Amino acid sequence: MDEKKLGLRDVVAVSVGLVIATSSLVSLGQGAGRIGELFIVAMIIACVFNMITMATMAELNALMPNTTGGLAQYTLAGIGPLPTMVLMVGGYFASNILSSGVEASIFAYAMGEVIPLPLPNYFWTLLISVVILIANLRGVDMFAKIQNLVCYLLLGSMLIMGLIGVFGLGTGAAVRQPAVMNATPKNVIAMTATAFWLFIGAEYAIPISKDVRNAKRNVPLGMFLGLGLICLVQSIMVLGFHRYTKWPDLMNSAAPHMLYGSNLLGMPGKIWMAFVAALAVISSQNSSVQALSAIAQGMTKMNMMPQCFGKTNRYKVPHVGVWFVTIAILVCGYISQDSSERISFLIQVGSVFWMLSYIVAHIDLLVFRKRLPHAPRNFKVPGGPVLPLIGISGIVYMICNISTDFHTRMMIYLATGVTFAALSVWSVLWIKLRMKMPLMKPVPINKVLAMENSMFYKVRRNKGLCR
Repeated sequence: MDEKKLGLRDVVAVSVGLVIATSSLVSLGQGAGRIGELFIVAMIIACVFNMITMATMAELNALMPNTTGGLAQYTLAGIGPLPTMVLMVGGYFASNILSSGVEASIFAYAMGEVIPLPLPNYFWTLLISVVILIANLRGVDMFAKIQNLVCYLLLGSMLIMGLIGVFGLGTGAAVRQPAVMNATPKNVIAMTATAFWLFIGAEYAIPISKDVRNAKRNVPLGMFLGLGLICLVQSIMVLGFHRYTKWPDLMNSAAPHMLYGSNLLGMPGKIWMAFVAALAVISSQNSSVQALSAIAQGMTKMNMMPQCFGKTNRYKVPHVGVWFVTIAILVCGYISQDSSERISFLIQVGSVFWMLSYIVAHIDLLVFRKRLPHAPRNFKVPGGPVLPLIGISGIVYMICNISTDFHTRMMIYLATGVTFAALSVWSVLWIKLRMKMPLMKPVPINKVLAMENSMFYKVRRNKGLCR
C-alpha cells in the first residue's frame, strides 16, 4: 500500500493555491476602492458562504471518500449523468482553464511593466506554464513541494506589504481619506458578489484527499483554515490600501495591487508586488493543472471523458490531462492578453460557471440527506438542510448581482447560457452513444465507487454496455 504523502499543511497550501490569484488581487483593490474599509465586511460575508460550501464538499467527500473525480462523482450519484457532464465540463473545466489563462495574462502584463524586455508579454505566460507543466508531470510530491513554498511565500509577502501600510512604515507619501465610502447596507451586500471571487477554489483540496494522511480531519480543516487565512491577510491589505492609495485610484486601476506597491515603497514596492503576482499565478495555475488532470482522470473511470485522460506516466500522473490543461491555459492566455476589459469580462463569466457548480454541490448534499439519511459519514454539516439552503440562496443572489452594469450583466448571462446550451447538446450525445445511460437517472453510490476500479469498464465493454 502506498504511503500517503500529504498532511494538513499541504491541504492548506492547495486550498489557498487557487484562491489567492492575480485576479483576486485586482478584485480586492477594486472592491476596496468602491466602499473603503467596509469591503472587509463584504469579504467576511463572502468567506462565510464559501465556508458553507466547503463544509458541503467535506460531507460529500466523507460520504464518497477517495474519489478522483470529486464533484463529478458526487453529482453522478446525486442527480444523474447529464447535469454531471454539463457541470464538470462547463462549471469546472471551462471556468478554471479560462480563469487560469486570464491569470497568466495579468501576470505577463505585470512582468512586462517591471522587466521591459524586447519580447512580447506572452513570453512570461509561456515560461511559467512550461515550468508548472514539468513540475506536475513529476508527480504529487513535486507538486506539493512547489505549492507549499509558493503558497506560504505568497501569504507572507501579502501580510508584510499589508502591515507596512497599516503601521505607516512605507517610503511613499501617506494619503488622507475617509476609511469608509458609500456606507449603506445595500452597498455592502452588493459588494459580496465581488468579494465572493476572492474565496473561490478552496475545494481543490478534495481531489488530492486520497493522498492525504487522516483525510477525514485534514481535508475539511485545511479548507477552513485556508479560507480563514485568506480573509485575514486580505483584510490587512485593505487597511494598508487606506493609508497609501486613494480609493478612486484603486477602483479605476486595472492593476490596483501594482499601484499600491508603487505608492507604498516606490519602484521596490512595484517589483515586490510583481513578485507577489508571480507567486499568485504559479500557485493558482499549479493547483488548476494538478486538480483538473485528476478530475479528468476520475471522469474517465465513469466513461465521461476520452480514456486517454486516464493514462498515467511512471510517476502515476495523468499526463495527457496535464498536457491538455496546460495547452488550453496557454490558448486562453493568448486570447486575453493585454486587454483589461476582456480580462474582467472573462473573469465574471468564469465566476458564474463556478457559482453554478457550488449550487449543484449543495443540491447533491440535500439529495443524499434525503435518500441516505443513515449512511456513515465522518463529517456532517450541522443544522440539517439549513446551511446548504442558505448557501444556495446566497450564491443565487451573487449571480444576480455579478455586475453593477445591466448591459455587462446581460452579456455575461448570454455567454453563460450559450456555453451551457452547447455543452448540453454534446453531453446528451455522449451519454446516449458512449455511456448508454439514462440522462437524468442517478447512479447508485456503490456503482460510482466501483468505477474507481479499472476492471469496471473493462467488464462493461466486454458485455457491450458501453464503448
